[in-house]
Amino acid sequence: MSETELAAWPPAPIKTERLVLRASEARDRAAFVELFSSPEVGTYIGGAQPREQLDRAMPEVPGRRFGVFVVELDGAMIGMITLDPRDAERPGHVRPDAGEAELGYMFLPQAWGRGYAAEAGAAALGWFSDARPGEPVVLSTQIANGASLRVATKLGFTEVERFEEYGAEQWFGVWSPLPPTA
Repeated sequence: MSETELAAWPPAPIKTERLVLRASEARDRAAFVELFSSPEVGTYIGGAQPREQLDRAMPEVPGRRFGVFVVELDGAMIGMITLDPRDAERPGHVRPDAGEAELGYMFLPQAWGRGYAAEAGAAALGWFSDARPGEPVVLSTQIANGASLRVATKLGFTEVERFEEYGAEQWFGVWSPLPPTA
């Protein structure tokens, strides 16, 4: 999946019942710093990054790249959803040529436990399904991250395999949109 293979980026904002998925803006910078410096968020992704380092290195408009959706609630960023090509060198693929789209999600701790990740993830998957009909999406998360596994299950991902990566057991699943009905 390359940027040119998908619809124009960024798409128009996507609205759900409670959320808006949109491109990053300068006003999101503080939330990005908070997200990446949070010890709670960093638990299963290699740890938090030092806030001072992020403050110095974070661009004025962070996350302004293909495949990154800011998740907004009541006008403020609460997290992000990503759809990135899965690196061919990593374990876990469902296509022989690799390059599948991989769904990722990170939310600020105060947004946890309210169903936002599943709501935003479903909206992103719906957008992807319209942009690339019939294409699978993969997801990988640590087995120890029960909350992420629950989100993956709610979104309809099914387990394909488990493997060791980053010093921990990983769960690898695939989401396949339903084929269009005639």
